Amino acid sequence: MTSDTHAALRAGHLVDEQAVVALTQELVRIPSTWDPARERSEQPAAERVAEVMRGFGWQPEVVEVAPGRPNVVAVVDGGLPGPTLMFEGHTDVVTEGSRDEWTVDPFGGEIVDGRLYGRGSADMKAGVAAMIHATRAVELAGPFPGRIVVAALVDEEGQMLGAKHFTTTSLAAEVDAAIVCEPEAEEICAVAKGAVRLLVTCTGRMAHGAMPQHGRNPIPAVAELVQALNRFQAELQVVPGEHEHLGLTYLTPTVLDAGSADQINVIPGRAVLGVDCRTVPGVDHAALAERVRSDAAAIGARHGVTFAVDVVDDRPCAVTPEDHPIALAVARAHRDVTGVEPAFGGVPGATDGTILWRDSGIPNVVYGPGPKWIAHQPDEYVEVDDVVRKTRVYAEAALVFLTGATVAEAGGGL
Repeated sequence: MTSDTHAALRAGHLVDEQAVVALTQELVRIPSTWDPARERSEQPAAERVAEVMRGFGWQPEVVEVAPGRPNVVAVVDGGLPGPTLMFEGHTDVVTEGSRDEWTVDPFGGEIVDGRLYGRGSADMKAGVAAMIHATRAVELAGPFPGRIVVAALVDEEGQMLGAKHFTTTSLAAEVDAAIVCEPEAEEICAVAKGAVRLLVTCTGRMAHGAMPQHGRNPIPAVAELVQALNRFQAELQVVPGEHEHLGLTYLTPTVLDAGSADQINVIPGRAVLGVDCRTVPGVDHAALAERVRSDAAAIGARHGVTFAVDVVDDRPCAVTPEDHPIALAVARAHRDVTGVEPAFGGVPGATDGTILWRDSGIPNVVYGPGPKWIAHQPDEYVEVDDVVRKTRVYAEAALVFLTGATVAEAGGGL
């Protein structure tokens, strides 16, 4: 076993188990939803993260990307020449929803039977705490090659403003690879679905409901477009078909706005349809949008209405080869810590890693504590043992990646 491997194992054992669990609880107790009406934002969570970093002697940069929404980024230098690894997490969480659906306080951070409960416990306060304490363990293990960037960003649950801002910085251009610390159970996700969000506006002519012949009702045209979307979705599910880790492409209507329930006797002059398209590699996003425009135009001509199809957001599939050094490093560390062969999977949605890949070309894998499907649900939880385990994996993976240790040098094969 090489000195590099010894350093990695030493880093894993230097993880402060109690501190990482305690920090997870502290962060869960901060309701960092973006909700100005309730005077909530990521600010208090970001401040706590920065405070912990300063306690380690780090010098985090805190930058507001929007009022009350600060990114916190620290760079920990290993003291030796080498690459730059990034750990990435987000400080925002989605709303808790109706508290009647929770059996615990959504912001209590309670531990019951080995599970730490609360909104954001898995998605992703545990991941944020784990990446911070993993980096601290690597630092305590002694000098190491390269640098570790620890980034707690805002607005992942919205428009990913934090990640988009980070990719405009000079530091982003220096990052060689990233581990995005989202909850993925035991999977290493080297691929993530693409996302195209369409806003379709259909304009007709308003009229009295008793005299439809004098108007141009946009609703039947929108209904026909929804059927056309279903047919197009079926085509894409054949070609390019089902992806091994990501499944099928879906074109899902998510928003429909037309008319008023207070005036059912009025034919609306306008209808709006939102479509959330989730794609797999092989789907051309520009061609997808153009197909929807073409179908809409033909339908509009038949109904005497007009359609405008706008691309609100375009996030490509993020694809990192499973034999990339960052994927191999996480796989190696996962096996060493858990004693189990790693499983590769895919992210069904987009993460900040999608933006890191799209805007800065940063290869990344998504891997972190928490069940894969628990995010945004009532009684969200993370296993306490999983938080500690993933922290150790992060520490060891960081050193394997930064030292450039090969599989043979690390003492085993994948």
